[in-house]
Amino acid sequence: MFPHERKLIRERLKREPNELEWAMLEVMWSEHASYKSSRPWLKLLPTENEHVILGPGEDAGIVRFDDETWIAVGIESHNHPSAVEPYGGAATGVGGIVRDILCMGARPIALLDPIRFGPLEKERNRYLFEGVVKGIADYGNRIGVPTVGGETEFDESLDNYTLVNVACVGIMRPEHLVHSHVTEPGLKLILVGNRTGRDGIHGVTFASEELGENTEEDRSAVQIPDPFTEKLLIEATLEAVYTGKVKALKDLGGGGLTCASSEMAGKKGFGAVIYADRVPLREPGMTPTEVMISESQERMLFAVKPEDVEEIGRIFEEYELEWTVVGETIDEPRFVVYWRGEKVADLPIELLTDVPTIEWELKPYSAERPVETPDVSFGEAFDLVWGSPNILSKRWVWEQYDHEVQGRTVLKPGRDAAVLKINDEYGLAFVADGNPNHSYLNPYHGAMGAVAEVVRNLVSVGAEPLALVDNLNFASPERPEVYWSFAETVRGLADAARAFGLAYVSGNVSFYNEVVDRPIKPTPVVAGLGKVKLEDIPQGAFEGGLLIGVVGLTKPELGGSELFARLGVEGGLAPRVDLEEEKANASGVLEAIRRGLVKAVHDVSRGGLAVALTEMAVAGKAGFTADLSKVPSETSSPIEVAFSESHSRYIVAFPEENLEELKGLFKHFAIIGRTGGGDAVFLWNGRELLRKPVSELRAVHESLPRLLGEEE
Repeated sequence: MFPHERKLIRERLKREPNELEWAMLEVMWSEHASYKSSRPWLKLLPTENEHVILGPGEDAGIVRFDDETWIAVGIESHNHPSAVEPYGGAATGVGGIVRDILCMGARPIALLDPIRFGPLEKERNRYLFEGVVKGIADYGNRIGVPTVGGETEFDESLDNYTLVNVACVGIMRPEHLVHSHVTEPGLKLILVGNRTGRDGIHGVTFASEELGENTEEDRSAVQIPDPFTEKLLIEATLEAVYTGKVKALKDLGGGGLTCASSEMAGKKGFGAVIYADRVPLREPGMTPTEVMISESQERMLFAVKPEDVEEIGRIFEEYELEWTVVGETIDEPRFVVYWRGEKVADLPIELLTDVPTIEWELKPYSAERPVETPDVSFGEAFDLVWGSPNILSKRWVWEQYDHEVQGRTVLKPGRDAAVLKINDEYGLAFVADGNPNHSYLNPYHGAMGAVAEVVRNLVSVGAEPLALVDNLNFASPERPEVYWSFAETVRGLADAARAFGLAYVSGNVSFYNEVVDRPIKPTPVVAGLGKVKLEDIPQGAFEGGLLIGVVGLTKPELGGSELFARLGVEGGLAPRVDLEEEKANASGVLEAIRRGLVKAVHDVSRGGLAVALTEMAVAGKAGFTADLSKVPSETSSPIEVAFSESHSRYIVAFPEENLEELKGLFKHFAIIGRTGGGDAVFLWNGRELLRKPVSELRAVHESLPRLLGEEE
């Protein structure tokens, strides 16, 4: 909390807050809880379209899938905790986002985990990577919610640090919607789940400051995961919701009981009385301050009418969950805490929930500058990019996740998007994307590119995009260049979503991601939902005897590319999104899929055409011959055509008889080769640039365990 904020609080209160009141105010006025620096900009994002039932403002957003089915979706970051204690930090990140979905009245059905680390050559980064993956795997597997995809990337700027974003979707019937705020006084507030301990105290204030050299001392701010209680909490909560007697519901996440109860009561102008000494404790001798701001996990807060308390309590007892009435909602907009009969805090509720915004100084920076593409042989460039940890298969990661529990996973990890079966006819496509290298060079165009890539990934599995959520990971907003990059990112996210008619239904902002004065790159992560007819899903892999087509125009856009990163080239221009072409190509590919014209589709993104073609070959264990000189392009350099990361592009594989019909769907389209044989062959004007056996390419692609020192 800043000195001017303390002064403002004293003026508004006309007195000095006591120790407990200061602790609660510090939690609620923290960046992580109040969004005080990001709120002014987030207003730019579109939040409504024909699919949106409930936009941002509650614990998760809700999207209409059909008349009987709604989808709840949310995304959260658990960066600081995971950088300090990777296993517990990542596990509790999963638990928190699952409860966000649950408290809307939805059953959590799938998780995505976009995760990022420093270079794997360093032991500390390997420790963080392995701990985070194990934390996500153990927690998700034990609660029975499949992790069906995500991203795993490595970058110098994250040395000794980690970005752990977790997205979750849930399924619900419209009549089961529960809001996170009350609309009447006189309701009883029931706390259910785990006992409250000293873990996670000051978790949100910890997440609102930079990490220092010695992260070990911050471990007390990391919560302790308990997936077995969470599993019981999922079933008990849904059973309680189905009675129709739950008037409001919130999970206890950041800010603990203070945040959950004050937001639940205060959103519509009511107040709350909390009897803190009634809270069941895990540790003896806890103070009221510790009880009110502890972030112990696996706890939920229910608001129910007095006459329904026993019925709801019986449900919790069936699941052997401890529950207690810890307070009630009142007419007067005050937040009052009692401890052993004594009033220990009494604040106007809006002092906790209505935090003034802060707008920091904006200072543009310029990282883009024209650079020459280095003189490198095609073979060397290909080996560098194909062997990059960012391009390697992440099978080692997702094979630790039970991605098939619940039996809905139609498309498993490794494809452009995961697909979950919702009913006999339709599935839900779910994907997350971000590109910090592009965002660092140009935050506006990097953000637009993340949205465009999400759309391409959804379209590549035959899905019509429905809605988006965003997780914005940045360094300290007090740095003028960082705050500018944040504002530019939000502008880019807004403009791209509007162009596609898409809305953001939920999101998360994580600031202060830096270790000892080393800011991370701007890292917006966008997750998207789409609706797909199950019978329309194309393959993502080559099979023999098909023509290979490229949709879209390739430009010499290598700024922020995997090739430049591997060669150590700084600068360049980030790829630009041509919104009209992106929209036209997306609708053309969807039309081709619906008409059954294409067998396989894959979007072109990180690593460019060379990587996209090779991934399809490895996935299908089928070779190809492709003449890159035939690619619709604004450059005549084989390196630029192969490794450019221009947007709006797809690779399609299809039978020859469909060629004429397919050509008519696109402005930029060309046949560049055929599938078949056991080798991947790249040509330029008929001259061979590279030939490699698919089996050899596959061995490289599956070599991530070797980088971790494991034998395959």
